[in-house]
Amino acid sequence: MSLIPKTHPRAKSLYIRERLVHGFDDGLVAKEGLMAHGRGEAFDYLLGEKTSKYAQNAIHAAAFLLVNASYPVISVNGNIAALCPREIVKLAGIVNAKIEVNLFYANEKRKKNIVNVLRKAGAKEVLGVDSKSSTRISGLDSARRIVDKNGIYKADVILVPLEDGDRTIALKKAGKKVITFDLNPLSRTAKTADITIVDNVVRAINRLILECKSKKIQKTPFNNKKNLAACVLEIKKNLSRRLPHA
Repeated sequence: MSLIPKTHPRAKSLYIRERLVHGFDDGLVAKEGLMAHGRGEAFDYLLGEKTSKYAQNAIHAAAFLLVNASYPVISVNGNIAALCPREIVKLAGIVNAKIEVNLFYANEKRKKNIVNVLRKAGAKEVLGVDSKSSTRISGLDSARRIVDKNGIYKADVILVPLEDGDRTIALKKAGKKVITFDLNPLSRTAKTADITIVDNVVRAINRLILECKSKKIQKTPFNNKKNLAACVLEIKKNLSRRLPHA
């Protein structure tokens, strides 16, 4: 039972933090994942803890890319498994995507825990745990270079929520289209991906699901660099509004 009162002015943010702590206790989230969330939480605060029109533009572009992909894959780490496993499974079903577990801080026990959570959420197949189907992507030295032949390695479009920059760069060099959620519009991941949704994944993923379900989804002009620049200006505006005036 949560000790956070619903009337708390930052209740939603604290609920998310609580879910990650439970995810850590349940063996899903690495300690480093908690710290990474703290950094993202700071940017969310600067963004006003809301989905901007620029994030919505990116969500629309991402939905069109996923719906029209030949072989889409959703990459899952511990934080995503703790925060939105049901949404990941639902999205995968809508766009006919494979789900693959891929961790920076590789740990077989943690992988199995994540797979179990995804299966409880309704996933019938989870890739990334069978060594017999593993291969490597070049240009990467971390454990994330190990991928599934039938998943990330084969994909043309990959959704990589809460990603690290090194792998985004390697995936791009391998000819993949990369979509990511990243609250930091200045990160390597954000600047390297084809489409960066600068929003909290807990808020944005349901919007992405709705866009993917839409039968009227159409391709619209989208420039990731220009969209990121607009997100930075949005942060600047938010800071100007929040600064105390003498």
